[in-house]
Amino acid sequence: MSLAVRHPERIVCLTEETTETLYLLGEERRIVGISGYTVRPPQARRDKPRVSAFTSAKIDRILALEPDLVLGFSDLQADIARDLIRAGVEVYTFNHRDIAGILRMIRTVGALVGATMRAAELAATLASRVVAARAAAAQLPRRPRVYFEEWDEPLISGIRWVSELIACAGGDDCFAEFATGRLARERIIADPAEVVRRRPDIIIGSWCGKKFRPERVRARPGWAAIPAVRDGELHEIKSPLILQPGPAALTDGLDALTAIIRSWVAKTRHPAGTGALEPEESTYIIE
Repeated sequence: MSLAVRHPERIVCLTEETTETLYLLGEERRIVGISGYTVRPPQARRDKPRVSAFTSAKIDRILALEPDLVLGFSDLQADIARDLIRAGVEVYTFNHRDIAGILRMIRTVGALVGATMRAAELAATLASRVVAARAAAAQLPRRPRVYFEEWDEPLISGIRWVSELIACAGGDDCFAEFATGRLARERIIADPAEVVRRRPDIIIGSWCGKKFRPERVRARPGWAAIPAVRDGELHEIKSPLILQPGPAALTDGLDALTAIIRSWVAKTRHPAGTGALEPEESTYIIE
């Protein structure tokens, strides 16, 4: 006797990336609750009740929705997951930090809702965008040094998928060695003068939850000597586009990085005889 597989019909998404993924898979009808930080897609914010922030949630409101699955992200939501599990709710928490993990998350969400083939196609399409961006960047005559600032008090550099996307777009992350830190505190730049010493050509701010203020960056002691500050290369990428570990980072986030870097290249004079860089073999393999 075979038993039919029953996929979850009432899903609460505690972060934006799983909500966007389900919409892209055409499975948005299953979503009964979302994070209050969700802005992608815009119709989710209009149509779905908001039941959580990032590190806190309205457990009673979630339980009232009678979910048969809750999707979360990272150890920062461990307490929420614990309370829901104790209440008898099934919880799946993702904890990825890189591009490969984003693609894996998409395939996993697809499998959970019975959309395995559509999820594989979506992941393949996004991976192809990354590979194409890397190949195009390999033809650039020069790679800028990029400082990505995720937070300003204290200074926190970019997480791993951001660092990888900077490389794919044609830049070199000034603090790439910090990007492997899974926790924000592992990416704190204790001495702001270290940014000055590394002399980024481009500074990109994405202060999660608040507007990037270039004038504050310019006013930091000693930062006037940084090429990016001197040349006015201070840019903002909104956090929903680049700090969401999901489709947005591989689409609009990557496109924004590419546009900033290409603009810098177009404005920079290059020594005669510089050649294109050799393309790197992509590590973003679709399983």
